[in-house]
Amino acid sequence: MFARISAARAATRSLRSYATNVAEFSGVKNAQGQYTVTLIEGDGIGVEISQAVKDIYSAAKIPITWEPVDVTPTLINGRTTLPQEAVDSVNKNKVALKGPLATPVGKGHQSMNLTLRRTFNLFANVRPCKSIVGYATPYEDVDTVLIRENTEGEYSGIEHTIVPGVVQSIKLITRPASERVIRYAFEHAKNINRPHVVVVHKASIQKLSDGLFVEVANEVAKEYPGIKVSFELLDNTCLKLTADPADYKDVVMVMPNLYGDILSDLSSGLIGGLGLTPSGNMGDTVSIFEAVHGSAPDIAGKGLANPTALLLSSCMMLRHMHLNADADKIENAVLKTIASGAENRTGDLHGSASTSHFASEVIKNL
Repeated sequence: MFARISAARAATRSLRSYATNVAEFSGVKNAQGQYTVTLIEGDGIGVEISQAVKDIYSAAKIPITWEPVDVTPTLINGRTTLPQEAVDSVNKNKVALKGPLATPVGKGHQSMNLTLRRTFNLFANVRPCKSIVGYATPYEDVDTVLIRENTEGEYSGIEHTIVPGVVQSIKLITRPASERVIRYAFEHAKNINRPHVVVVHKASIQKLSDGLFVEVANEVAKEYPGIKVSFELLDNTCLKLTADPADYKDVVMVMPNLYGDILSDLSSGLIGGLGLTPSGNMGDTVSIFEAVHGSAPDIAGKGLANPTALLLSSCMMLRHMHLNADADKIENAVLKTIASGAENRTGDLHGSASTSHFASEVIKNL
């Protein structure tokens, strides 16, 4: 435990230079004029929804060549470790698309998603949530953007038993990690023309840890005079989001890890669930785009899975790769299919379509 804290202190001293935005995509086209993208199909329904993406991309003639990799973990010195072939693929291609992963139970492994974030230093999770035209929910016209610090906080895994029945868990917040995700939030707000950044925290209670996050936000905000910054307590943001999400329509929210985990799922619930929500994990050199829903082993292999989240995440990926027209083509076809009626929607969206039928309808709407 103390070794981890010492390493964090060393990082605080040496990583002040993390004052830039995420690195630009630097992939190179092959001889056929296509980019190679690492594909982590995932577990459970991951294979089915990944196949839907591949079929749709092929029909749309998107200039992507998929490089599938296996990320089945091994334990090395008690640490969950990814296969080197998968690590090399992501580092080479700079971008990956990932289906849902299940963490092996009872074998000492940490979360597979957490392992990926740490392996590739994916420090910012970007989660946009936007109402789907033609799919009604109790909330209309939702359009939120949330950015979550992805590497520390309560998810640092620093905990121990003091005496039997008493466990201490240490929340780790560092200036470098806070600065880079907050700076990314301001840069992202500038890039998507949102004039307001809301910093979500609980510094009223976590005076030192969240207090540091707020302090860094105030410092970074001075470099962006054209963007308004405000600060909200986590509980207040939850209340306001569920009362009237329109308050956040021109806003980029940024927050520490655990709060982002909670609020991103809450935001997804406003538009109909995780099956409709794209997600991107941004790092200094690579980025991984993912469906954030579970692997749903209960319906795996039955042709019932909804590929929308993975498809929309792939659209985020395409825009990151500057393939905006291709992203628009896929996204418009997906949204048109969802709006066309229950017969073309999967069961989670109160429809009757199979995975393959949904994919076929998307292809017809390209």
